Amino acid sequence: MIWKPNVTVAAVIERDGRFLLVEEHTEHGRLYNQPAGHLDPGETLVQGVARETLEETGYLFKPTALLGVYQYHPPGDDVTYIRFAFAGEITGHEAGRALDEGIIHAVWLTPEEVRREAARHRSPLVMRCIDDYLAGQRFPLDTLYHPIP
Repeated sequence: MIWKPNVTVAAVIERDGRFLLVEEHTEHGRLYNQPAGHLDPGETLVQGVARETLEETGYLFKPTALLGVYQYHPPGDDVTYIRFAFAGEITGHEAGRALDEGIIHAVWLTPEEVRREAARHRSPLVMRCIDDYLAGQRFPLDTLYHPIP
């Protein structure tokens, strides 16, 4: 058997001291996560995080920095996730857009509110990414290499 991690992308978006999260239905109940999801075939990491943010929140997202790369293996699960998290800015909003299946709504929460909801985080990466963002961690996007076809 060949081990293959799941590559995911996540957007860490702050506006006026609040962070954009999604509340979603999962097999473990209603949980909070950053706008995030799996990388689709043929797309770059930057394209993937912009797409996932739009699909899950209706917000247009422009990544400006790589926040970090995170490895997570949920207890009792055979899956390992490699998360590429990005910081960036909102460039627009499609207010009437239907959100991805399972998404209840997008919410803006303060770091304290996010921390209080820790028991309802999709993974420990939710708070870790916010903490890294607040600590000023940023890497240039050109850290990533995407060959142009």
